[in-house]
Amino acid sequence: MMKFGITAKLFLAIFATCMLVVITMHWGVRISFERGFIDYIKRSNNQRIELLSNALAEQYQLHGDWHFLRNNDRFVYQLLRSFEQNPDEGRKNLPPHGFRTQIWVVDAMRQRLVGPSGPLPNEGPRRAIKVNGDVVGWVVSTPVERLTRDADISFDAQQRRTSWLIVALAGLLAAAVTWLTARGLLAPVKRLVNGTHQLATGNFSTRVMTGTQDELGRLAKDFNQLAMSLEKNDAMRREFMADISHELRTPLTILRGELEALQDGVRQPTAGSLSSLQAEVAILTKLVDDLHQLSLSDSGALAYRKDRVDAIHLLDIAVASFGARFRLKGLEITQSLPGKAWVFGDPDRLTQLFLNLLENNLRYTDAPGRLIIDGEIQADSLLLRWQDSAPGVDDPQLTQIFERFYRTEGSRNRASGGSGLGLPICQNIVEAHGGHIRAAHSPLGGLQITVQLPLDSQTPRMI
Repeated sequence: MMKFGITAKLFLAIFATCMLVVITMHWGVRISFERGFIDYIKRSNNQRIELLSNALAEQYQLHGDWHFLRNNDRFVYQLLRSFEQNPDEGRKNLPPHGFRTQIWVVDAMRQRLVGPSGPLPNEGPRRAIKVNGDVVGWVVSTPVERLTRDADISFDAQQRRTSWLIVALAGLLAAAVTWLTARGLLAPVKRLVNGTHQLATGNFSTRVMTGTQDELGRLAKDFNQLAMSLEKNDAMRREFMADISHELRTPLTILRGELEALQDGVRQPTAGSLSSLQAEVAILTKLVDDLHQLSLSDSGALAYRKDRVDAIHLLDIAVASFGARFRLKGLEITQSLPGKAWVFGDPDRLTQLFLNLLENNLRYTDAPGRLIIDGEIQADSLLLRWQDSAPGVDDPQLTQIFERFYRTEGSRNRASGGSGLGLPICQNIVEAHGGHIRAAHSPLGGLQITVQLPLDSQTPRMI
């Protein structure tokens, strides 16, 4: 079974519609022409009968009876020819064509004077011949219902052939225009089809041309945006797998070396060697836990048990838990926060958010240094800022620190850099609470992290 493409289907649909319209118009014009032509013949025939009856009335009045006309068909023919050859002001609309109908002239007793032999027609136009108000005769004609004259039939056939020729030419023109229109309309669709096929084969760098501003143009723009997103996600996936491999390779290499040294007797299973192994296992455990938390937050699978909680109280508890570690490193924490700020959120996830941010400040701030945590209530939002001292980051790094496994130092030192997953987890938690998080340069020379959380305006409830 033959399968038509969308171009052929559109061509056939438009062309069939055009031909249906053309043929319908053709038959409409033909029917209108034939009826109009017959009506035209009827009017001209009635006009002849009227002129003939008036002329015969004058001749009857001149001769006094019908003896001059009896069986004198030539006289009637000459009268009709005189109407056509010498039209006066009242007869100028009479067309110069011959007899299209049979004509009889009868007297008042309906006895034939002029005309074909045989009975008179019961239907058809007739005109009384009046002299001084008395009917002295009649002019009778056969009805005009169809074309009978050879010239009229030939003219009608010529018009029929001409109209069909016009239909054929219109069909060819419609086919050409329809083909060009179908190709033009479907060219963007074909580009989208080819582009989609390229995406399906994994070529995410493909793009389609957006030459119009209509629905297809907007669809092409959306396609390009989708291709860019897929290309970016594919690159991020490759980088993500490479980063995971790198992060896992280092502690595994150390563990393997330590275990081989113990097996070969190079090192003894002392408390120090076991502590080193335990440290590497802890690093692996932390990395796996962070990856698990990130995957859950990415997919929205983290369990959020939201309630009306005081975010300031949660932040105070988190800061208190880091106090000793900050003092041990030589860092000072300063707080400037409102008394209370009620938000609708999960206290465990918000605590995780604050702990990750404090861990980031502790890890990346050089001693001696300081951290300022301030907050304010703006309209219906709580605005919290973490501002630490040097070292800072470059402008391009401000948009990269929320990417997975990204660290600001080029050496990717694991001892100071951590797993590089803390800030991406923070971003997912903030967005899950309907807030925003962004990075900027700190006035103290380091990094400023701003968290905006919507305030709760409803009664406490559980989800």
